[in-house]
Amino acid sequence: WLLALVFYDFCYYWLHRMGHESAVLWAAHVVHHQSQDYNLSTALRQTSSGALLGWLFYLPMALAGVPPLVFGIVALIDLLYQFWVHTEQVGKLGWFDRWFCSPSNHRVHHAVNDRYLDRNYGGVLIVWDRLFGSFKEEDEKCVYGTRSPLNSWDPLWANAEVYWGLLHDSWHARRWRDKLRVWFKPPGWRPADVAARFPKPAFDITRVRRYDPPASRSVQAFGALQFVLMLAGAVLFLWTSEGLPLAQAVVWLLALATGLWCTGAVLQGRLSLTEVLFIEAAALSTACAATGYVELHRMFKPLAMAIAIILVAKSLPIKKALPLQLALVGSLAGDVFLMLPGYFIPGLLCFLCAHLAYIAVFKKDLAWFPNRRALALTLGFGAVMYGVLWVGGLPAGLRAPVAAYVTVIALMAAQAMGRATVLQTPGSVWVAVGAGFFMLSDTLLALNKFVSPLPLSQLWVLSTYYLAQVLIVRGLLADAGTRAVDQSSLTSTIFSDLANTQAMAKPTE
Repeated sequence: WLLALVFYDFCYYWLHRMGHESAVLWAAHVVHHQSQDYNLSTALRQTSSGALLGWLFYLPMALAGVPPLVFGIVALIDLLYQFWVHTEQVGKLGWFDRWFCSPSNHRVHHAVNDRYLDRNYGGVLIVWDRLFGSFKEEDEKCVYGTRSPLNSWDPLWANAEVYWGLLHDSWHARRWRDKLRVWFKPPGWRPADVAARFPKPAFDITRVRRYDPPASRSVQAFGALQFVLMLAGAVLFLWTSEGLPLAQAVVWLLALATGLWCTGAVLQGRLSLTEVLFIEAAALSTACAATGYVELHRMFKPLAMAIAIILVAKSLPIKKALPLQLALVGSLAGDVFLMLPGYFIPGLLCFLCAHLAYIAVFKKDLAWFPNRRALALTLGFGAVMYGVLWVGGLPAGLRAPVAAYVTVIALMAAQAMGRATVLQTPGSVWVAVGAGFFMLSDTLLALNKFVSPLPLSQLWVLSTYYLAQVLIVRGLLADAGTRAVDQSSLTSTIFSDLANTQAMAKPTE
């Protein structure tokens, strides 16, 4: 057992070292280094993609015949040992520092100081660093984080930022050789042509600033409550996931990820509390429907649209809010009717009214269907889908109402696309994309109901439906100027960090 632990720690040393010397491995490991604080919570920042390549470094143990049970236990021991070294509360420990990874040794590893870069990789034993020339003693104050700060509390972006940067540089590199080298050279290496076209500022430790966006006490309290609920949800998920079918486990994992993303967004001021509640109710409605929790779905589905109505009421004056609220009320009524057996026609009529209200909202101060190509595209798509439904077995009694509905939703999407053509604002584009998702959602619903059942149909139908509603509402509110677009919009929350590909710069260790 002791030999297996030493063997594992030796393999870990090389995995850890290569995680700082190869860009693609750093892309997985960077999550652990992004925190500008150094405490026990830093130890919990673990990669979601490290296992994709990390297993290669432990193949020698398998080839040497180490039993899987022994491997698993010593791996756990090695990992748990490293938890306590993430602290500034323990100083130097004399002889212990010379042999083992200690808080002092590991503080060096997490620092961005020039003298500390690429040092102290050991997990349990620091002797590997002494043997292979990567040891450095702590002798000046450590500055933590990465040399290209994340500057975000978005957990999804935290895991994706370096991969995105590598993909960006690989795509723009002119030579095929460089397109590959980007992934395997040390972090921070860039082809000369890419560096010239997309320059990045040199790292200056004197300009490092702690990322701490202002948040009101109510937002902080909400964020804390969100975190507690997410933690409880994660524990419940881990406790039950082994007995869940894979598809259901993935659905709940996505719901948890949505909640975590919302927590970061609200603390950064990118989403309001009401927007977060809207998105989370939509996520829970979708997850409950997809996994068979019918009663909970019946609670969250109308709740999501009710929150959307409140959001619009809080964001717009009454006269401006009314047309959009009518569309949302129609959607809410349609949601309720479609949950009830035998009420398909009333639900269809409610959504038809909702789309007519959306058309009125999109038409305001504009011509009818200013983009005729979009009109032809949406009507053509609607005609094709109606033909598929007809051939697939659409009941005779539903052919007329479904034809009317298909026509109206196609006109709604065409008006939204024409609006985007004229206004050319980010909000108008989001509205147009949302209208497209609305057509997609209804297409999936109709195919599932009248042609052939789709696997996980509720997941696809509801996720596209709620994405449509979120994009339309946020796009219209952004165009109305109710909030600063670059700080609050959903789309900017998702994509604004894509402009920051600085994460490929040389990491902390």
